[in-house]
Amino acid sequence: MANKSRVSNQPARVVLDGVRRVGFGIIEPNRDAEGCPFPSCLSACLEFIGEDYGYTEVELAGSTWRDDNAYIHLMGTSGCAFRLNWKPGWHLDNVAISYMSDDPIAPFRRAFEAVGYKYEIASSEEGRDNEAYFRRRIIESIGDRRRPVLYFGVIGPPECCIVAGYDEDGDVLIGWNYFQSIPEFSAGVEFEPSGYFRKRDWFGGTHDWLILIGDKQERPAPSEVYRDALNWALNVARTPLTFGDRHNGFAAYAAWADALAGDDDFPAEDTAILRERLMVHNDAVGMIAEGRWYASQFVKQAAEHEPAMAGDLLTAATCYKEQHDLMWEVWNLVGGIGFSDEHAKKLAEPAVRRGMIPIILQAQHKDSEAAGHIERALAL
Repeated sequence: MANKSRVSNQPARVVLDGVRRVGFGIIEPNRDAEGCPFPSCLSACLEFIGEDYGYTEVELAGSTWRDDNAYIHLMGTSGCAFRLNWKPGWHLDNVAISYMSDDPIAPFRRAFEAVGYKYEIASSEEGRDNEAYFRRRIIESIGDRRRPVLYFGVIGPPECCIVAGYDEDGDVLIGWNYFQSIPEFSAGVEFEPSGYFRKRDWFGGTHDWLILIGDKQERPAPSEVYRDALNWALNVARTPLTFGDRHNGFAAYAAWADALAGDDDFPAEDTAILRERLMVHNDAVGMIAEGRWYASQFVKQAAEHEPAMAGDLLTAATCYKEQHDLMWEVWNLVGGIGFSDEHAKKLAEPAVRRGMIPIILQAQHKDSEAAGHIERALAL
């Protein structure tokens, strides 16, 4: 294992201190939750590099919260704020952002283009020592260029995380991961004093590509960014099927509602299956609740840059906010947000699930209504 990092003449340990933490839930007082890993991780990396997008203050439930403008921007430009995907059955990967269109790279490419940064996706290749290759690229980015790396997996599901350092010539990766403190995923994970995870034997738990953040380039004009993102939002919402077997956008609501109506999929005596059903269901609720909240914020910001479009855009923003509120009604039917056995058993009750279906279909109607207003705004 010796001298692995000497390819780039770096010491055995390099850690980029000060990369902001990412994760589920409220991780800073009065900072709004950021439940979509990729835009949150990229936002934190941009902040570390020196990009300051600032915050928007919002009033929610009688409290003042801060929404990170970079996260709002990335949720909107990537399309993450406008997505919903449902493969027939109960699939844990419905939440993956790469399924919002038949181009799995689209959300990543669009996000980087919108913020004005080059990027490189480093991929596995057959016949190559891919672990050594990824190790070298990580060491070069962190040690030579002082750039964090976006990697997928490392701990838990193949969601985006931040690699902000390495130790022992790359045998150990260091950074932030959404799943680093969740017991079912954190076996063998150690921690730095800063809270960064330390993970050895990392390669087997990773996806087959990582994203390297490149040099800054000219950012497109705001009007170009917003118009392109709004057209992309319509594409994401109105594409009924992706990858041949995944209900998408408006069509995904009906597929999700149909799945909830299937009583045989909810065996009351099998808690493990019920918990899995709850996870997939909650992912769908969260895609809409958080996604449409940030969609409303993004569309409001677009309206500020495009006054001629403001009337329809602000109406669309209201529709998205109403979708967010509807999802809280869905959560409340099982006792609120949570993943406990009690929540899972409540979801198994036919009357509870049937009560969710009209709310979900109402959210579908609001999504369609919002799209109509965006289309009218763009026509101006």
